[in-house]
Amino acid sequence: MLKREISREDIIKLTEKPVRRIYKLDIDDLNQQIKGLEADIKQVKYDLANLVDFAVAYFENLLKKYGKGRERKSEIKLFDTIQAKHVAIANTKLYMNREDGFVGTSLKKDEFIADCSTLDDIIVFTKGGIMKVVKVSDKAYIGKDIIHAAVFQKNDERTTYNIIYVDGKTGTSYAKRFNVTGVTRDKEYDLTKGAEKSKVHYFSVNANGEAEVVKILLTPGSTARNKELEFYFEELEIKGRSSIGNIVTKYPVKSVKFKEAGRSTLDAKKLWFDNKFGRLNTEEKGEYLGKFEAEDRLLVMYNDGNYEITDQELTQRFDTEKILLIEKFNPDKTITAVYLDNEKLQFNIKRFKIETTTLHNKFLFIKEGSGNRLETVTTQDEPILIVQSGRGQQIRKAKFKVKNMVEVMGWKAVGAKLTEFSKVWRWSGRKRQRQSASGTV
Repeated sequence: MLKREISREDIIKLTEKPVRRIYKLDIDDLNQQIKGLEADIKQVKYDLANLVDFAVAYFENLLKKYGKGRERKSEIKLFDTIQAKHVAIANTKLYMNREDGFVGTSLKKDEFIADCSTLDDIIVFTKGGIMKVVKVSDKAYIGKDIIHAAVFQKNDERTTYNIIYVDGKTGTSYAKRFNVTGVTRDKEYDLTKGAEKSKVHYFSVNANGEAEVVKILLTPGSTARNKELEFYFEELEIKGRSSIGNIVTKYPVKSVKFKEAGRSTLDAKKLWFDNKFGRLNTEEKGEYLGKFEAEDRLLVMYNDGNYEITDQELTQRFDTEKILLIEKFNPDKTITAVYLDNEKLQFNIKRFKIETTTLHNKFLFIKEGSGNRLETVTTQDEPILIVQSGRGQQIRKAKFKVKNMVEVMGWKAVGAKLTEFSKVWRWSGRKRQRQSASGTV
């Protein structure tokens, strides 16, 4: 709109202007202004056609002009995809009324089951052999005579249910073992053959596939010669929940009672540590930690001089930048650690064993003080420490058998002086390397 045809009004306006004010300088000035406006219009059109580049350049200019002294304080890190219910806080209490067959959060006068979140599902079993999974609610009816209720873990291939039930039609008792990895919510599943008056004689939940021994008493009027039997669940394979099971006895059963615990019939669980996202997993992502039985624990050593014993819960998240060591916990292993005493500007070394058993609590095992930090740590039986000192042509290296240098002491002990702050060291044969302020460890 800046360029148009000259109109009569333009000519009149120009002729009315005193001649003395019309100079070549004015014309040159005006032409320069018009060129400047044309250049601005061209730039605006280009910016409109390239809005992303314009926005980036505009932001970079803001950073350059106003960003000094106002740099980012927060950290940018990668996050993996997780389900909301896996990290939801268990701030709701769940109860059940066994006799009437209800479960819910409002049954506060009845039996407490567990802490849960409103996103959880609940798995419930009844004396009549019915299994059902329902969402957490104020009150839900399952069926009379509940024998077990718990928070349901989908795709759980390790929790094993051992059951002995009687078929209401034939009177024959069957035993079976099964997992529940996935079900349709609110649907009833019959764990028996489905006949009327079928009922469960015995039921147990085993977090790691344990197979116990039970004692079976037959009714006094039974025609069986031997009225006491022992049954070993380890002789059964783990099958689907819809399987009929193996025959235990065709005679009437009076009771079935637990006799002794059995071993797990499942392979130990393999765990990995994903050092990208700081999570434990069973999908072979990251560093392999080994095979874990149900009672096994993890040892985590942090660069601030704390250690922590934790369980195998996969929803835990660790800060990978603060971890120097994570492995299967063995209380018999001796920990060898080198740390900086910042006040004295020296490195100390200590050997100790873990004496605490509390889970999810951090314990400071180096000298307390500002700037103190754990430099390196190992659980090797007989570690060899390589110490390097000097610079340039004056570099000297020495190897030490730590076991011969330092005695095993209490985990709260300060330790022995190793060397001055300027020295550098590493473990002989150590696979992983970590950078420190004083060099490569």
